[in-house]
Amino acid sequence: MLLDTHLLIWSAIDSPSLPLEARRLLMEPESELRFSAASIWEVAIKHALGREDFCLDPHVLRRGLLEAGFTELAVTGRHAAGVALLPRIHREPFDRVLVAQAVAEGVTLLTSDRLVASYPGPIRLLE
Repeated sequence: MLLDTHLLIWSAIDSPSLPLEARRLLMEPESELRFSAASIWEVAIKHALGREDFCLDPHVLRRGLLEAGFTELAVTGRHAAGVALLPRIHREPFDRVLVAQAVAEGVTLLTSDRLVASYPGPIRLLE
């Protein structure tokens, strides 16, 4: 499973915004959890801009995810090119690359964003 950026942040700060189903999946020993380098990049940019919803230092977030047993998924040229094949549902480039990664890698993208969940492919909406 590949978690979108907000789910990663909410899990890292133990936010009440993290859906209960996401909490359950994060606790299951058989869950193979991944995060994208694109999410760390998104946090770095939006944290530097002072956005309150991106309050975590990207270095601390990445280190914490790795220590928690998450696997990092690099962004490849195949992922970047895959964005061009996606329908124009969402304009957020970070979300679009996460969708392209999920499709290319055959992993399920977990999201709480209804717009992201409307893409075709291995995407699961958690509310």
